[in-house]
This record gives sequence, C-alpha cells and structure tokens, in this order.
Amino acid sequence: RDHVQAMQERKALHTLLANQQEDLPPRRMKDSYLEVILPLGSQPEIREKYLNVYNSVRFGRILEDLDSLGVLICYTHTKQEGQPRSPLSIVTALVDKIILCKKIIQPDCDIKFTGNVSWVGKTSMEVKMHMLQLHDGDYSRVLDATFVMVARDPENKRPAFVNPLIRETHEEEEIFKQGELNKLKRIDFSTASLLKMAPTSEERNIIHNLFLNTLDTRQEREGWRKTESRKLPPNSVWMEDTKLKSLEICHPQQRNIFNRIFGGFLMRKAFELGWATACNYGCPRPFVVSVDDIMFQRPVEVGSLLMLSGQVCYAEKNYIQVRVHSEVYDPDTREHQTTNIFHFTFQSENEVPEVVPKTYG
Repeated sequence: RDHVQAMQERKALHTLLANQQEDLPPRRMKDSYLEVILPLGSQPEIREKYLNVYNSVRFGRILEDLDSLGVLICYTHTKQEGQPRSPLSIVTALVDKIILCKKIIQPDCDIKFTGNVSWVGKTSMEVKMHMLQLHDGDYSRVLDATFVMVARDPENKRPAFVNPLIRETHEEEEIFKQGELNKLKRIDFSTASLLKMAPTSEERNIIHNLFLNTLDTRQEREGWRKTESRKLPPNSVWMEDTKLKSLEICHPQQRNIFNRIFGGFLMRKAFELGWATACNYGCPRPFVVSVDDIMFQRPVEVGSLLMLSGQVCYAEKNYIQVRVHSEVYDPDTREHQTTNIFHFTFQSENEVPEVVPKTYG
C-alpha cells in the first residue's frame, strides 16, 4: 500500500516538468560535484558488509555505491530551487567504463567517492566518478568510472529534459568534448553490431583461422568430410566448457522507488558470477582490472526470475575477459528477455589457458 501511495503522489509531479530544455537554468560542472566518505576505517561496524574472504573490499558492493552516487549527482545537477521533490526519475542507462588502478582495496581504511556531471544531452547525462582510499594520511586513487544516466518523467515512462551544462574553463571544455566523443562511439558501436552488419574481412580471417586451428590434419587430407569433429589445441579450453550459471528471485527488498530492481544489485550479482567464472577457469584469485559496456536494455520487475550466465570469451597471457548475460523470466507470461550484457576483465597471478570457440556464435 505504501508503495502504491508513493507512486500516486509522484503522478502529481508531472506539472513540474519542463516543456523544453531552454526553460531550465544552466548548471556548472562544480554545481553537481559531490564528495562522499565510506568510513571503513573509522566505523568498523559497517566493515562486515564490505569484507570478502580475502580480507579486502568486495568490488560488487563498490558497484552498488557507484550506481547510487551517480543517481545522486544527477539529482544535484537537476535540483530546482523551491521544489521539495524532483519531478525527474533518474535511471542508469549505461556503465561506459570503470578502470581500476589498484588490485586490492583495503577493508580498514576510509574510502572517498567524488564525482560530477561531465556531459549533458537533452535528456541524458554523463557522470564521471573517482574512488580514493586513505593511506598514511593521504587519499590515493583506486578507480575511475564513467556512467550514463537518463532522466524520465515521474512515473518513469517517458524521457524528460535536464538542465544544460555550462563550461567555464578550457579543461571543462575538453571534458565535455570527450563526453560528446563517447556518445558518438556508442552510436557507432551499436550500428556495427553483428545483428546489423557482417564481420569485416579482418574479422572473417580471424574466425577462419580459429576454425582451422581446431581441425585434425587427417580431416584436411580427407577433404573436410567430418568438420563437426574438432580437436582442441594444446593448453586450451573450449569456450562452451567455461560457463557458469546462477538464478536470483527478485524480491521487493532489492527494489527502487519505481518498484523495479535496483541496477546496482544487478551489477553486484553479475560481477560475483563473473568473478566465480574466472575463478573456475583456473585463476585461484582473479583481480578485476576493468568493467566495460554495461547496457541496461530493460528494467527488471519485482517477482521476476533473474537468470545470469557467465562465460570466458577471451584469454591472453594472464588476462581473462568474462561475459555475463542477464535475462529475466516472467512466470506469468513465460517469456525470456535480455536485460543486460556485462563485460569484466580479470587479471590472474599466473598465465591462463587460451579459450577456443567451437561454434560461429
């Protein structure tokens, strides 16, 4: 009942939406700048939530915190004077990049998150965030993250305009230009999808060489009569043998204010499966070094069955690339729908086997 009442109250906020972006006051980058302290060192009672079995910080929890902070920064950018509640629904559209500078995050030293809006479109915002940790009295950099958030109406049904961004210095102009380039790269990447465009000649050669490397030389002499019979090269693993799967029941505890599952929770669960996939591949303790291209394709409803499937899709020297596919099953309609595809890069302390695809897909 409480949730239904809250959603009814949000409907009344429609009157506060701007009809065009020009009606909204411009904002500076420093207007949305926030610093948040995670007091792991000074408040030991919260440390347990962040602790992993290796006595370092759980990276999945950090993903949740970054997602929450990104939303908060966008609400700060769009806050209107005299409005007690924002008419906007800010949701995560994409995690563009997360780069880690340190392998291990200490569990007993305070962490500082900083961030601000770095680029603005009509209805979307790019947020750059940084995480630092306190060592010997100084904060040192741990990671840099770029998220893309979108503004929607109070009921999260349609896009809504956001405040334009003023650039005051040459440095801010460069940051904004980089945000524009990032947007163009995303557009190019989506149009180059294999579902829309055939592989390039270079990509076809790579695929063909992978295929040839898995053929028995006797078959070549026989004119490839039995190409379905494949041979695994030395120190290699078939890609299909690297899979791990998990299932989550989406309880109301993980919902956001729109009665959908919190994006940070989805990222944490996907990361934990990705880590376990790398661990199962032959890396006793994988260290995450980057997170790429998390596209939130559709929301996850409360009551759905969340099915996660992880597999190693590339390995080189001591690096492992893991892809986690997320889909939901609706028990009422019996439909499966993809919600996200995650890409995590892990580093191993030792060299790992090569991964070899068996099928074109």
